[in-house]
Amino acid sequence: MPQIPASTEHSRKIFRHCGRAHGAVLLLLALAACSGPAPETRSDGNMTSAGAIDNSVLPEPGPAANVAQAAAAPVDYAGRWVGVEGMYLDITAAGTPGRFRLAMQWDLDNKGTFEGTAKGDTIVFERNGVGETLRPTDGDATGLKYLAGKTTCLTVKPGEGYCRK
Repeated sequence: MPQIPASTEHSRKIFRHCGRAHGAVLLLLALAACSGPAPETRSDGNMTSAGAIDNSVLPEPGPAANVAQAAAAPVDYAGRWVGVEGMYLDITAAGTPGRFRLAMQWDLDNKGTFEGTAKGDTIVFERNGVGETLRPTDGDATGLKYLAGKTTCLTVKPGEGYCRK
């Protein structure tokens, strides 16, 4: 009698133990799970098998990409923005495109001047060792009742926002 491979012998035991219908289903599931080779991957972890994107063949960004980046540049945020109870934000260009000087009073006891950098339509800055972001919003998004209903505002976080007059 020829020797039966262990996997085939195991399948026969399943057929005998579970019945032909259950064994056939289990056999089909086992075969389906092992039906093809694993997809190839590159050292950067991106798959290169059929249907996956191979980043090595993508075109270099051209002039259209620069136009899209320019369109994503922040609107003219320069000027005075008013908060509540004497809070304010004065934004001036810092001489380098995408850089700003932020003079602000953000609560009753604290004011200062900080350097900001444009990131898309936001301005990121560090205040007292904490990274902060000015985001364009409306007055309702500031969470401040006094600014509710205004349409052109910048919000740092809920409870801290500034709007154009």
